[in-house]
Amino acid sequence: MRTPNITSRQKFITLALSTGKNTLTRQEIKFICDENKLGYPQWFLNDTAYRKSRGVYSVSNLQNTSQTVNLSAQVIPMKKVESEPIIKNKISNITTDLEIGDLIPKVYKNYVPFGNFEDLLSVVQSKQFFPIFITGQSGNGKTMSVEQACAKAQRKFVCVSMTPETDEGDLLGNYVLINGQMEWRDGPVTTAARQGAVLCIDEIDYGAQNLSCLQRILEGKPFLLKKKGELIYPENGFTVVATANTKGKGSEDGRYMFTNVLNEAFLERFLNTYEQEFPPVAIEKRIIKKELTSVGRTDDSFADKLVVWADVIRKTFLEGGIDEIISTRRLVHICKTYGVYGDKMKSISLCLNRFDMDTKLSFLDLYSKLENPTVEPIMPIMQE
Repeated sequence: MRTPNITSRQKFITLALSTGKNTLTRQEIKFICDENKLGYPQWFLNDTAYRKSRGVYSVSNLQNTSQTVNLSAQVIPMKKVESEPIIKNKISNITTDLEIGDLIPKVYKNYVPFGNFEDLLSVVQSKQFFPIFITGQSGNGKTMSVEQACAKAQRKFVCVSMTPETDEGDLLGNYVLINGQMEWRDGPVTTAARQGAVLCIDEIDYGAQNLSCLQRILEGKPFLLKKKGELIYPENGFTVVATANTKGKGSEDGRYMFTNVLNEAFLERFLNTYEQEFPPVAIEKRIIKKELTSVGRTDDSFADKLVVWADVIRKTFLEGGIDEIISTRRLVHICKTYGVYGDKMKSISLCLNRFDMDTKLSFLDLYSKLENPTVEPIMPIMQE
C-alpha cells in the first residue's frame, strides 16, 4: 500500500500529541525534531496561541490545528530531556534575536573589495569549515570584509566583539534568571553553530586568556555545553573568522593596549592567516569618492587629496618618522563630518583632535601643503 505524503507540520503535530503531555518545553520540541529528522517548527514557536509561558508551549491547542495522521514510528520516550540540569524551577531556552532574526547582512553600497576579499569570498561560498585569522592595522576594513563577503554570498553572519571580560559563558551560553525562573540562553558561538552561520570573532586578541573553550570549535567538531550537558553538532556552513590588530603575540609598541599573547595551540587551529594592508591608493580613492557622494558632497579633488595625504602619513609611519597613522576609517569619518559641516579644514581638524597637539598640527600642515602648495608649513615634520 502506498504511503501517504505527510507534511512535516502534520508529522510534528501527531508526534507532539502522541507524547500525552499538555505542554512541551523548547528542549523537548528539539528532541522530537532531532529524533524524527524534522525541521524546527518555527510556525509553532512563534505563534502566541501556542505559548503557555516563557519557553513552554501548549500541545493541547494543536488538537484542532490540523488532522493528525498515523505514524509507524513512535516518539522515543523523552528520558534524555528529563536528565537536563534543573535549578529550582524547570529550565527552558530563551529565544534570542539571533535565533529569529535575519542574519544575512545587507550589502554596503560604498564597499570596494580589495586585498584578500576574493579569497575570503571563496571560503564563505564553499560552506566548508575553514577557520581564518585576519590581522592588520585598526580601521583598514578587516571586519567589514567578512560582513560584505557574507552579504555577497547571502550567508548568515554572526559577529561577537571580544573584551578582556568576555568569558566562556558569554561565548557559548549560560543560565540567566528571568522572572524567578532559570533559563538557558545560547551565546553567539553556539547560535552560529546551530544555524550554520559564519562566525566573526572581532578583536580576538582582546579576549581573556580562557579562550580554550574555542579550541574544539576551531576544529569544526561537536562541542559540549558543559553547564547544560548538551552536545552541539555544528550545521553545514558553519565556520570561524577571527580579526585582530596583532598576530596574537601582543603589542610590542603599545599601540594596541590590553591585547593578549594568544596560546600557540589556539593559533595553530586557524588554517590561513591573512595580512590585511590598507587599500591601494586607487582603491581608496574610489571608497572615499563614494563616501563623499553618499553624504551629498561629491568632490573628486578633495577625495584625491585626502587619500594622498593619508598615504604619505602611512609611509612616514612605517619609516619610523611618526607614531600615529590615518586609517581608512578616519578618512570616512572626515567625509561624514564634511557632510554635516561643509567645511573641509574644520572636518579634518575635528577628526584629528584625538591625537596630541603636535601630531595634529603636523598632519594639518601636510594637508594644507597639498591643498595649497604655496603655503609654508608650520611644522615640516613630514616634508621631503
